[in-house]
Formats: sequence, C-alpha cells, structure tokens
Amino acid sequence: MEQGRLLGKRAVVTAAGQGIGRATALAMCAAGATVYACDLDEALLATLPAAPALVPRRLDACSAADVARLAHDVGGVDVLFNGVGWVHTGSILQCDEAAWARSLEVNVSSMYRLIRALLPAMIERGGGSIVNMSSVQSSVKGFPNRLAYGTTKAAVIGLTKAVAADHAKDRVRCNAICPSAVDSPSMRARIAEMPDPQAAFTMFSQRQPLGRMGQPDEIALLALYLASDESAFVTGTAVVIDGGAVM
Repeated sequence: MEQGRLLGKRAVVTAAGQGIGRATALAMCAAGATVYACDLDEALLATLPAAPALVPRRLDACSAADVARLAHDVGGVDVLFNGVGWVHTGSILQCDEAAWARSLEVNVSSMYRLIRALLPAMIERGGGSIVNMSSVQSSVKGFPNRLAYGTTKAAVIGLTKAVAADHAKDRVRCNAICPSAVDSPSMRARIAEMPDPQAAFTMFSQRQPLGRMGQPDEIALLALYLASDESAFVTGTAVVIDGGAVM
C-alpha cells in the first residue's frame, strides 16, 4: 500500500471487524489515515492488528445515541466509510414486516445517522469524502430472492446522490460502491447454511464472467481511491465493481 495517500486524514470505518470493512480500515490505516474502526462485535474488533493509528471502537450503527457519542468523541473526520449491511433472502412474499424493517434500519438508516452526525464537522474541516456500500443488487440490477436487500441498496444509491448534490458546495463528496458477490466471512456463512454449500459457492463464483467472487481487499482499494484526493472530481457516482456480472 502506498504510504501517504491519506496522510493526515481522519476516517471512520463501520463494519470494520471483518470482510470489506476490515480490509478498508486496514488499507486506510496503511495509507496514512487515523482510522476509527467501528463494529458492533467487540470480539471481531479484538482481532484487528495493534497500530497507533487504528482505533477500535464498539458501535451500534442502528443506535442514534451510539452514533451521537461517536461523533462527539472523534470530533471532525475527513472520511466516512459506511459498511454496515444485512442480507435478507426471499421475495416480497417471504419478507415479513420484521425483515423489512430490519433491512431498512441496518442498510439505510445506519448510513443516514452516521452521515447526519459526522457531516457538520466534516464541512467545518473544509470538506471530505463519504463512501457508502451499496450493491449491484439494487437499482443497478434486480436479482431473485433479494427483495428487501435490493430495495435498500437502491435506497443507498439515492441517499448517496442526494448527499452529493446537497453538499458539493461544501467540498464534501459522496459515492457508492456496488459490488457483486464478494468472498467475505458473511458470504461464507450464508453459503454454509445452504443445502449444498459447494454447489452454492460454485454458483456465486460463476455469476461473474471472470469466474470468481471478488475479494475484500479489491473492494477496499476502490474505497481507498474514493476516500483519497485522487478522486477529487468524483461525486454522486455508484461505482460498479462486479467482475462483469452486469455488463
């Protein structure tokens, strides 16, 4: 990792305990940022490598009080990476009120809260970059049995564009990342629960014309680019990184 791409920057990264969030927190730290690595699971946070610029913090992104405390404690930041998400499987007929409400709360409202809490100080610091995790399963493309997930990830793209439009004048950029299948711990856990895990792994891999799933580190490199000044002319964009899945 090239040292200095985020030198002197301060970043909040959510879902930093594993997968894409963890890879992003480590990449940003290696690039020179002070990173507040946030996750609900303290056991996962404890597995992060010790580094002076990597600050683990328990955070329930669905708690307004927790988010307010985070904003108070960390002060101004230059980068916010919103990585929290939850995948519900099923069509609209399999998505009950509880699953629908949880999908909205985890996938959309968590981002709303964090942006709203951290944006004022970001503006005061002269601007910054917000990176939201969406998905190709969204307004980019519809997938079977992803009703709630696809709907909420489409909402993330709408949220991203609205924040970008409202705050370009404040030098705050906001972009979304839209991956296809990524070989993360959460993906592995979902695969393990399927009737034929090996067949499911093959199916998810072959969904991409490149013949494999993405890796968390590959998504993290895109997040690092969007967080850095290298992407200073990029805002309001949903960037697809999908191995050709929707081309």
